[in-house]
Amino acid sequence: MKILIADDEFSSRMKLQKHLSHYGHSYTVINGEEAVEAFMLAHKEGEPFHLICLDIMMPEKDGIEVLKFIRKKEQEMGIKPGYEAIIMMITAESSAKTAIDSFMQYGCDDYIVKPIKKDELISKLKENTAERAKDHISEI
Repeated sequence: MKILIADDEFSSRMKLQKHLSHYGHSYTVINGEEAVEAFMLAHKEGEPFHLICLDIMMPEKDGIEVLKFIRKKEQEMGIKPGYEAIIMMITAESSAKTAIDSFMQYGCDDYIVKPIKKDELISKLKENTAERAKDHISEI
């Protein structure tokens, strides 16, 4: 599984990277602009991300802007349902309502509230990969 982690907090990026290390190779970026660039480059190279973790509050572009961009681009590229990237929003307790709103409105698959708990993260990852096309992402 190819994973993109976008978070402006170093400790959050490292924690996510460590927790997800058994499930694939992860790439980290520090803001929304870099997340968009990484997403586009991965598709250009024919090796898209399977999982994208987006912090909601980031400089340049926030996570919701990136989420909207990714979902729009996936539609424009003709990516079929079940083959899109799994997108999990990462949020602080104070912005959990924003995460729920983005989950419902803009097509994110799930969200995690900071501080990140490994068991919760892995449980949500397993749940979301089980719902994907079997030839796209194997179940965890």
